[in-house]
Amino acid sequence: MNAEQTEKLRKLIDKEIEELKLTIERVKDTVQPVVPDDAIGRLTRMEAINAKSVSEATLRSYQARLNKLKSALHNIDEPDFGICAGCEEPIPFKRLMVMPESRMCVSCIENR
Repeated sequence: MNAEQTEKLRKLIDKEIEELKLTIERVKDTVQPVVPDDAIGRLTRMEAINAKSVSEATLRSYQARLNKLKSALHNIDEPDFGICAGCEEPIPFKRLMVMPESRMCVSCIENR
């Protein structure tokens, strides 16, 4: 990757991190405990608990991606950044622009 691509990728990662932080804050509001005595309208308590479980899984997924993006940003200047952990070939820049936290190329992921 050249310096221009690295800077473009750095800006993208920064933007995605900020957007993900905002999204995580919104999702955190939906994972509050379901109070047994709370009048929840047409939703049954069980439906509310199920919805909370889905929100918790979503939150974990977002937090995991946030950690991966932070790691990618931290390692972006390392010489092995953008090198596939499977075949040790450069990961195509287009893939990194779609998934900057990628540690493997598409071929290696498909072969797993």
